Amino acid sequence: MELETGRLAQKAGGSVLITQGDNVVLATVTMSNPREGLDFFPLTVDLEERHYAIGQIPGSFFRREGRPTTHAILTDRLIDRPIRPLFPKGFKNEVQVIATTLSSDREMPLDIIALNGVSAALSISNIPFNGPIAATRIGYIDGEFVINPTYSQLEESLLDLVVAGSTDGVSMMEAGAKEVDEDVVFEAIQLAQSVNLEIISLQQDFTEESGIPKADFVPKGHDPEAVKQARGILGDRIYTALSDAEDQEDMRNRLKILEDELEESLAEKFDSSVSSGAFEELLDEQFRIRILKDGVRPDGRGLREIRPLSAEVSILPRTHGTGLFNRGETQILGITTLGSSGDAQKLDNLSPEVSKNFMLHYNFPPYSVGEARRVGSTSRREIGHGALAERALSAVLPSQEDFPYTIRIVCEALSSNGSTSMGSVCAGTLALMDAGVPITSPVAGISVGLITGEDGEYVTLTDIQGLEDHVGDMDFKVAGTSEGVTAIQLDIKVNSISFDVIKEALSQAKEARSQVLDVITSAIPEVRSDVSPYAPRIQKIMVPKDKIGAVIGPGGKTIRGIVEETGATVDIQDDGTVLIGSSNAEDAARAIQMVEDLTREIKVGEIFTGTVAKIASFGAFVQILPGTDGMVHVSELANYRVANVEDEVAVGDQVDVKVIGVDHAGKIKLSMKILLDDSDGSSSSRPSPRKEIEKVEVNVGDIITGAVVNITKFGAFVEIAPGTDGMVHISELENYRVAKVEDVVTVGEEITVEVINVDDTGRIKLSRKALLTD
Repeated sequence: MELETGRLAQKAGGSVLITQGDNVVLATVTMSNPREGLDFFPLTVDLEERHYAIGQIPGSFFRREGRPTTHAILTDRLIDRPIRPLFPKGFKNEVQVIATTLSSDREMPLDIIALNGVSAALSISNIPFNGPIAATRIGYIDGEFVINPTYSQLEESLLDLVVAGSTDGVSMMEAGAKEVDEDVVFEAIQLAQSVNLEIISLQQDFTEESGIPKADFVPKGHDPEAVKQARGILGDRIYTALSDAEDQEDMRNRLKILEDELEESLAEKFDSSVSSGAFEELLDEQFRIRILKDGVRPDGRGLREIRPLSAEVSILPRTHGTGLFNRGETQILGITTLGSSGDAQKLDNLSPEVSKNFMLHYNFPPYSVGEARRVGSTSRREIGHGALAERALSAVLPSQEDFPYTIRIVCEALSSNGSTSMGSVCAGTLALMDAGVPITSPVAGISVGLITGEDGEYVTLTDIQGLEDHVGDMDFKVAGTSEGVTAIQLDIKVNSISFDVIKEALSQAKEARSQVLDVITSAIPEVRSDVSPYAPRIQKIMVPKDKIGAVIGPGGKTIRGIVEETGATVDIQDDGTVLIGSSNAEDAARAIQMVEDLTREIKVGEIFTGTVAKIASFGAFVQILPGTDGMVHVSELANYRVANVEDEVAVGDQVDVKVIGVDHAGKIKLSMKILLDDSDGSSSSRPSPRKEIEKVEVNVGDIITGAVVNITKFGAFVEIAPGTDGMVHISELENYRVAKVEDVVTVGEEITVEVINVDDTGRIKLSRKALLTD
């Protein structure tokens, strides 16, 4: 890892070029003056993905980068969460962090590099920041830990753990895992933090050499005098409101009354933001006293007690699978939809992943918290919560080979009072099982909180709700099965937490997860044996690789035609796997038959009912299968001599034909005559009932263009007029020695010939060689 400053982006408050192998990220940080009336810290973090970093032009219509990808937003959150608590309390200056990808080998994820670069940029800048911090990713392959694994290694790894930390301890974690035991996860956390300390040492040396003094700032929104006066006005009434409230709604109302009273009392001396800050400080103080000293939570629960749980499935009649999960006032509705592989999401980011067959989308409407506000585009929080739940459930999904569906879950947060993301894991599990998705094990999630006091005093809380999340110091989300962890996300408001806190939180989460899993399996003990009748039935067939083009057709015309005619979905893969889906069994069967007909091998002796597709002077072309035609020569149309093809068949006629030959080029010869019953025993010279054969006069020296109608080992027969054939001997085909007639001409091919003889019986000899130049 290399850190460099002073060469690029010199106007930024802090600029670091961080390089690791062929991966290069430019991390810049800039600070502006605080805006008037701002009562929060305005920190923004943006990862700017540039496709030139991988030598690629963006795939969008405008051919330039547009709105951030989901991957970029998740990286923004990964950077934001560990650095935010390290800015001083009361610091309200606007800070903007931008990490720009300049080069990527598409082997190593860039998020760790970007986070380390941002920490270094903040550390050398004049922006007040209690860093540095560092981040490390840990994988777990074949029982061994891998530090900062590549994308390909992560595909094999049972663990994808990111740990950010300072010299004091861990400040952020995020993980996806395949049912990994808590002890293994804890060991990986310790390893990651030991690596972090090495990176922090590098940053400290870099800051010593390149850093500038930190700027002074005036804390905003906090006034010790306002806190002192607020304490005199309210006394212990906040504590009383917390202890006497009958329920959560009653508590919120009591606290709101006290906050309004305080704002009114302090209005002459302090603006509303200062009085609000004073109230928050007193609430924090009284809240901690009630939990740390009295051991009582706001709703009266014990420290490890979970709120009332309930679960239901099959709520909605037409969806493919639904699950409703309730935990206290948090209520999540999960809906699973099954689609074909063609419904997979196409990705256009810097990672090597090009598509995904499992998506979980999380929605947080304003009514879930009793608010009325504008509903806009998906927020970063919604994207982050959805990604966490998606990660937790992806570990138990079946493979595409076993269950060839694209799966989408939508989790609607209908009511929120703490940890809707873990509620979404539970609702998602219910919806998957109700949809008949054969998951390996049910997954549940729970959140563990932390309340700290003086002299290292702390308690951990199982299943935190809104107020405990708001006032507390940690939100440690853990999802998993009865066998192990599938996802982790840790956010803290203090600078760091110790390994003791982490170990205790993992243990509490495991204990609580077991209770939640019992509720889930009570609602639906097993995965449904079949998918919903409204879901597509996807069947898999294989076709030869060399027949893939025949199924797709020119410009996709053939495959589109199958979809339009049957209503089924048809998706074909590079290995010849064809996935056909339809909720109607008959439609699926028709689509399967059409695909098989396109790719089957036509054998001599097979009989088809086909449609006349084209008529030529020498015969009729009949479509016997979709995209497959054969030719009925004029001599094979009827059991008598036919003068004109049009006298026997017309385009669009349905006719019965038998395959009488398939040449080396795959051209198919058909016969109608062979299927006819010649009951009167008449000869093949019987005239057509439509039109008598007209006698054609042929003279030596005539030059005629005709169609090859039959090939033998000694020559080719050419129709030079309706009902009149002549023979080109093999010696008269070319002006060189011909080994095989088929090497020169094929049935149906039009060639120009010269009449070189007509014998006494009317047999005509032709030459192609006579017309060729030497």
